[in-house]
Amino acid sequence: MNSNSRLIAVRPGLVTKPGFTAEDILWAVGIWSVILTLAPVILFYLLMVA
Repeated sequence: MNSNSRLIAVRPGLVTKPGFTAEDILWAVGIWSVILTLAPVILFYLLMVA
C-alpha cells in the first residue's frame, strides 16, 4: 500500500481552518455547565461521608 492511499482521511481544509466553531463553543459550555452544576453536589457528598 502506498502512502497516498493512507492519507485520504485527512483533508487539508480541516487541518488549516483556525478558530472555534459554534459546535465547539456549545460543547464547552455544556461540559462546564455540567461540571459547575455537579461540583456542589460532589462537595456536599464528600463532606457528609468524610
